[in-house]
Amino acid sequence: MAKMTGFCAGAVFAAALAAPVWAEGETAATVVATVNGTEITLGQMIALHENLPEQYKALPDDVLFNGILDQLIQQETLSQSLAAPTARDDANITNDRRSYLSGVVIQGVVTSAVTDAALQAAYDERFKDAAPQKEYNASHILVETEEKAKELKAQLDGGADFAELAKANSTDTGSGATGGDLGWFGLGMMVKPFENAVISAEVGKVSAPVQSDFGWHLVLVKETRIAEKPSLDDMRDELAVEIETAAIDATIAELSGAATIEKPGEKLDPALLKASDLID
Repeated sequence: MAKMTGFCAGAVFAAALAAPVWAEGETAATVVATVNGTEITLGQMIALHENLPEQYKALPDDVLFNGILDQLIQQETLSQSLAAPTARDDANITNDRRSYLSGVVIQGVVTSAVTDAALQAAYDERFKDAAPQKEYNASHILVETEEKAKELKAQLDGGADFAELAKANSTDTGSGATGGDLGWFGLGMMVKPFENAVISAEVGKVSAPVQSDFGWHLVLVKETRIAEKPSLDDMRDELAVEIETAAIDATIAELSGAATIEKPGEKLDPALLKASDLID
Protein backbone atom coordinates (compact mmCIF):
# COMPACT_ATOMS: atom_id res chain seq x y z
CA MET A 1 0.00 0.00 0.00
CA ALA A 2 1.11 3.55 -0.66
CA LYS A 3 3.10 5.39 1.98
CA MET A 4 3.07 9.12 2.68
CA THR A 5 6.85 9.53 2.76
CA GLY A 6 7.68 13.13 3.51
CA PHE A 7 3.99 13.96 3.58
CA CYS A 8 4.35 16.98 5.81
CA ALA A 9 7.45 18.39 4.14
CA GLY A 10 8.04 21.26 1.74
CA ALA A 11 5.35 23.28 0.08
CA VAL A 12 2.79 20.49 0.23
CA PHE A 13 1.05 22.14 3.12
CA ALA A 14 1.26 25.81 2.26
CA ALA A 15 -1.06 27.68 4.55
CA ALA A 16 -3.66 29.20 2.25
CA LEU A 17 -4.65 26.41 -0.11
CA ALA A 18 -8.17 26.57 -1.49
CA ALA A 19 -10.43 23.53 -1.23
CA PRO A 20 -11.20 21.93 -4.60
CA VAL A 21 -14.60 22.57 -6.14
CA TRP A 22 -15.93 19.61 -8.10
CA ALA A 23 -18.65 19.54 -10.70
CA GLU A 24 -21.21 16.78 -10.32
CA GLY A 25 -20.48 13.30 -11.65
CA GLU A 26 -16.89 12.63 -10.61
CA THR A 27 -15.86 8.98 -10.59
CA ALA A 28 -12.81 6.99 -9.55
CA ALA A 29 -11.54 7.47 -13.10
CA THR A 30 -11.70 11.26 -12.95
CA VAL A 31 -8.24 12.54 -13.89
CA VAL A 32 -6.78 14.92 -11.33
CA ALA A 33 -3.28 15.29 -12.82
CA THR A 34 -0.98 13.96 -15.51
CA VAL A 35 2.79 13.50 -15.47
CA ASN A 36 4.27 13.18 -18.94
CA GLY A 37 0.94 11.82 -20.10
CA THR A 38 0.48 9.32 -17.25
CA GLU A 39 -2.83 9.91 -15.51
CA ILE A 40 -3.38 10.23 -11.78
CA THR A 41 -6.99 9.65 -10.82
CA LEU A 42 -9.39 10.61 -8.08
CA GLY A 43 -9.70 6.92 -7.20
CA GLN A 44 -5.98 6.72 -6.54
CA MET A 45 -6.23 9.74 -4.25
CA ILE A 46 -9.14 8.22 -2.35
CA ALA A 47 -7.28 4.91 -1.92
CA LEU A 48 -4.22 6.73 -0.58
CA HIS A 49 -6.40 8.76 1.79
CA GLU A 50 -8.00 5.57 3.15
CA ASN A 51 -4.59 4.24 4.14
CA LEU A 52 -3.30 7.38 5.86
CA PRO A 53 -2.53 7.25 9.59
CA GLU A 54 -5.35 8.72 11.66
CA GLN A 55 -3.33 11.81 12.61
CA TYR A 56 -3.20 12.85 8.96
CA LYS A 57 -6.91 12.29 8.43
CA ALA A 58 -7.61 14.89 11.10
CA LEU A 59 -6.13 17.60 8.86
CA PRO A 60 -8.48 19.95 6.95
CA ASP A 61 -9.85 18.58 3.68
CA ASP A 62 -8.12 21.19 1.54
CA VAL A 63 -4.75 20.44 3.11
CA LEU A 64 -5.24 16.71 2.67
CA PHE A 65 -6.45 17.02 -0.91
CA ASN A 66 -3.55 19.14 -2.07
CA GLY A 67 -1.04 17.16 -0.02
CA ILE A 68 -2.18 13.83 -1.47
CA LEU A 69 -2.28 15.20 -5.00
CA ASP A 70 1.23 16.60 -4.73
CA GLN A 71 2.43 13.38 -3.12
CA LEU A 72 1.16 11.26 -6.01
CA ILE A 73 2.61 13.68 -8.56
CA GLN A 74 5.99 13.54 -6.81
CA GLN A 75 5.89 9.74 -6.67
CA GLU A 76 4.96 9.45 -10.35
CA THR A 77 7.68 11.90 -11.35
CA LEU A 78 10.27 9.99 -9.33
CA SER A 79 9.14 6.59 -10.59
CA GLN A 80 9.32 7.73 -14.20
CA SER A 81 12.91 8.83 -13.66
CA LEU A 82 13.90 5.20 -13.11
CA ALA A 83 14.87 4.25 -16.62
CA ALA A 84 15.34 0.53 -16.10
CA PRO A 85 13.79 -1.18 -13.04
CA THR A 86 15.94 -4.01 -11.75
CA ALA A 87 14.81 -7.57 -11.22
CA ARG A 88 14.57 -6.66 -7.53
CA ASP A 89 12.23 -3.77 -8.36
CA ASP A 90 10.01 -5.98 -10.49
CA ALA A 91 9.97 -8.69 -7.81
CA ASN A 92 8.93 -6.23 -5.10
CA ILE A 93 6.21 -4.72 -7.28
CA THR A 94 4.84 -8.19 -8.02
CA ASN A 95 5.02 -9.21 -4.37
CA ASP A 96 3.26 -6.01 -3.26
CA ARG A 97 0.46 -6.58 -5.77
CA ARG A 98 0.09 -10.22 -4.77
CA SER A 99 0.04 -9.34 -1.07
CA TYR A 100 -2.53 -6.58 -1.51
CA LEU A 101 -4.92 -8.64 -3.64
CA SER A 102 -4.69 -11.67 -1.36
CA GLY A 103 -5.45 -9.35 1.54
CA VAL A 104 -8.57 -8.11 -0.24
CA VAL A 105 -9.76 -11.71 -0.65
CA ILE A 106 -9.04 -12.54 2.99
CA GLN A 107 -10.88 -9.45 4.19
CA GLY A 108 -13.89 -10.49 2.14
CA VAL A 109 -13.77 -13.99 3.60
CA VAL A 110 -13.55 -12.63 7.15
CA THR A 111 -16.38 -10.16 6.65
CA SER A 112 -18.64 -12.90 5.30
CA ALA A 113 -17.69 -15.44 7.97
CA VAL A 114 -17.84 -13.41 11.19
CA THR A 115 -21.55 -12.75 11.55
CA ASP A 116 -23.76 -12.56 14.63
CA ALA A 117 -25.25 -15.93 13.70
CA ALA A 118 -21.80 -17.51 13.33
CA LEU A 119 -20.66 -16.08 16.66
CA GLN A 120 -23.78 -17.38 18.40
CA ALA A 121 -23.35 -20.83 16.86
CA ALA A 122 -19.69 -20.96 17.91
CA TYR A 123 -20.62 -19.83 21.42
CA ASP A 124 -23.33 -22.47 21.73
CA GLU A 125 -20.96 -25.17 20.47
CA ARG A 126 -18.24 -24.11 22.90
CA PHE A 127 -20.44 -24.40 25.98
CA LYS A 128 -23.03 -27.05 25.09
CA ASP A 129 -21.18 -29.77 27.03
CA ALA A 130 -19.20 -27.54 29.39
CA ALA A 131 -19.25 -28.75 32.97
CA PRO A 132 -19.56 -26.19 35.79
CA GLN A 133 -16.13 -24.87 36.78
CA LYS A 134 -15.07 -24.12 40.33
CA GLU A 135 -13.20 -20.93 41.22
CA TYR A 136 -11.05 -20.37 44.29
CA ASN A 137 -10.36 -17.33 46.44
CA ALA A 138 -7.00 -17.97 48.07
CA SER A 139 -3.96 -16.44 49.68
CA HIS A 140 -0.42 -17.73 49.97
CA ILE A 141 2.90 -17.07 51.62
CA LEU A 142 5.92 -17.80 49.41
CA VAL A 143 9.34 -18.42 50.95
CA GLU A 144 12.64 -19.84 49.67
CA THR A 145 13.08 -22.90 51.90
CA GLU A 146 10.96 -25.68 53.34
CA GLU A 147 12.39 -24.93 56.78
CA LYS A 148 11.10 -21.35 56.64
CA ALA A 149 7.71 -22.57 55.42
CA LYS A 150 7.47 -25.04 58.32
CA GLU A 151 8.46 -22.33 60.78
CA LEU A 152 5.68 -20.04 59.53
CA LYS A 153 3.19 -22.91 59.46
CA ALA A 154 3.90 -23.55 63.15
CA GLN A 155 3.25 -19.89 63.90
CA LEU A 156 -0.02 -20.01 61.99
CA ASP A 157 -1.08 -23.16 63.81
CA GLY A 158 -0.38 -21.26 67.01
CA GLY A 159 -2.76 -18.48 66.04
CA ALA A 160 -0.58 -16.03 64.09
CA ASP A 161 -2.36 -13.86 61.52
CA PHE A 162 -1.88 -15.13 57.96
CA ALA A 163 -1.99 -11.70 56.30
CA GLU A 164 0.54 -10.22 58.69
CA LEU A 165 2.97 -13.11 58.20
CA ALA A 166 2.58 -12.80 54.43
CA LYS A 167 3.37 -9.08 54.52
CA ALA A 168 6.45 -9.70 56.65
CA ASN A 169 7.82 -12.84 55.00
CA SER A 170 6.46 -13.57 51.52
CA THR A 171 8.92 -13.26 48.65
CA ASP A 172 5.97 -12.73 46.29
CA THR A 173 6.08 -8.97 46.49
CA GLY A 174 2.88 -8.56 44.48
CA SER A 175 0.58 -10.53 46.76
CA GLY A 176 2.71 -10.11 49.85
CA ALA A 177 1.85 -6.44 50.10
CA THR A 178 -1.85 -7.36 50.30
CA GLY A 179 -1.43 -10.10 52.87
CA GLY A 180 -0.86 -12.84 50.34
CA ASP A 181 -4.23 -12.33 48.63
CA LEU A 182 -4.44 -13.86 45.14
CA GLY A 183 -8.09 -13.04 44.51
CA TRP A 184 -10.37 -15.35 42.54
CA PHE A 185 -8.93 -17.73 39.96
CA GLY A 186 -9.89 -20.87 38.10
CA LEU A 187 -8.09 -24.04 37.17
CA GLY A 188 -5.22 -23.70 34.75
CA MET A 189 -4.22 -20.25 35.98
CA MET A 190 -1.62 -21.36 38.54
CA VAL A 191 1.40 -23.67 38.36
CA LYS A 192 0.41 -27.31 38.80
CA PRO A 193 1.81 -28.06 42.31
CA PHE A 194 0.15 -24.93 43.65
CA GLU A 195 -3.11 -25.72 41.85
CA ASN A 196 -3.11 -29.27 43.25
CA ALA A 197 -2.66 -27.89 46.75
CA VAL A 198 -5.54 -25.47 46.23
CA ILE A 199 -7.85 -28.22 44.97
CA SER A 200 -7.10 -30.51 47.90
CA ALA A 201 -7.08 -27.79 50.56
CA GLU A 202 -9.79 -27.53 53.19
CA VAL A 203 -11.45 -24.14 53.11
CA GLY A 204 -10.24 -21.96 55.96
CA LYS A 205 -7.22 -24.14 56.87
CA VAL A 206 -3.60 -23.46 55.92
CA SER A 207 -2.01 -26.21 53.84
CA ALA A 208 1.23 -27.98 54.58
CA PRO A 209 4.23 -26.49 52.73
CA VAL A 210 3.99 -27.04 48.96
CA GLN A 211 6.97 -26.72 46.61
CA SER A 212 6.82 -25.20 43.13
CA ASP A 213 9.44 -23.74 40.79
CA PHE A 214 9.04 -20.45 42.66
CA GLY A 215 9.77 -21.78 46.14
CA TRP A 216 7.68 -23.07 49.05
CA HIS A 217 4.06 -22.04 49.54
CA LEU A 218 1.65 -22.00 52.42
CA VAL A 219 -1.83 -21.92 50.90
CA LEU A 220 -5.03 -20.66 52.47
CA VAL A 221 -8.23 -21.22 50.48
CA LYS A 222 -10.75 -18.75 51.84
CA GLU A 223 -13.80 -19.72 49.80
CA THR A 224 -14.92 -21.36 46.57
CA ARG A 225 -17.72 -20.79 44.10
CA ILE A 226 -19.06 -22.13 40.80
CA ALA A 227 -17.88 -19.84 38.04
CA GLU A 228 -20.47 -18.12 35.89
CA LYS A 229 -20.40 -19.04 32.23
CA PRO A 230 -18.85 -16.16 30.24
CA SER A 231 -21.31 -14.22 28.10
CA LEU A 232 -21.20 -14.08 24.32
CA ASP A 233 -19.85 -10.52 24.57
CA ASP A 234 -17.05 -11.76 26.84
CA MET A 235 -16.11 -14.39 24.24
CA ARG A 236 -16.76 -12.36 21.09
CA ASP A 237 -13.16 -11.48 20.21
CA GLU A 238 -11.83 -14.98 20.91
CA LEU A 239 -14.59 -16.66 18.92
CA ALA A 240 -14.19 -14.19 16.06
CA VAL A 241 -10.52 -15.13 15.73
CA GLU A 242 -11.42 -18.83 15.64
CA ILE A 243 -14.09 -18.25 12.99
CA GLU A 244 -11.76 -16.09 10.90
CA THR A 245 -8.97 -18.65 11.05
CA ALA A 246 -11.27 -21.51 10.09
CA ALA A 247 -12.82 -19.56 7.22
CA ILE A 248 -9.44 -18.46 5.84
CA ASP A 249 -8.01 -21.98 6.11
CA ALA A 250 -11.07 -23.41 4.36
CA THR A 251 -10.87 -20.83 1.56
CA ILE A 252 -7.17 -21.45 1.00
CA ALA A 253 -7.75 -25.21 0.97
CA GLU A 254 -10.62 -24.88 -1.50
CA LEU A 255 -8.79 -22.55 -3.86
CA SER A 256 -5.57 -24.55 -3.64
CA GLY A 257 -7.46 -27.76 -4.35
CA ALA A 258 -8.95 -26.26 -7.50
CA ALA A 259 -5.68 -24.70 -8.69
CA THR A 260 -2.92 -26.33 -10.70
CA ILE A 261 0.09 -25.88 -8.45
CA GLU A 262 3.55 -27.06 -9.39
CA LYS A 263 6.68 -26.48 -7.30
CA PRO A 264 9.83 -27.12 -9.29
CA GLY A 265 11.62 -24.86 -6.82
CA GLU A 266 11.47 -27.59 -4.18
CA LYS A 267 14.58 -29.11 -5.74
CA LEU A 268 16.62 -25.92 -5.42
CA ASP A 269 19.23 -25.27 -2.75
CA PRO A 270 17.48 -23.32 0.08
CA ALA A 271 20.66 -21.25 0.49
CA LEU A 272 19.72 -19.50 -2.77
CA LEU A 273 17.47 -17.23 -0.67
CA LYS A 274 20.66 -15.39 0.30
CA ALA A 275 21.78 -14.90 -3.32
CA SER A 276 20.91 -11.21 -3.47
CA ASP A 277 23.18 -10.68 -6.45
CA LEU A 278 20.70 -12.61 -8.61
CA ILE A 279 18.23 -9.72 -8.52
CA ASP A 280 20.67 -6.80 -8.67
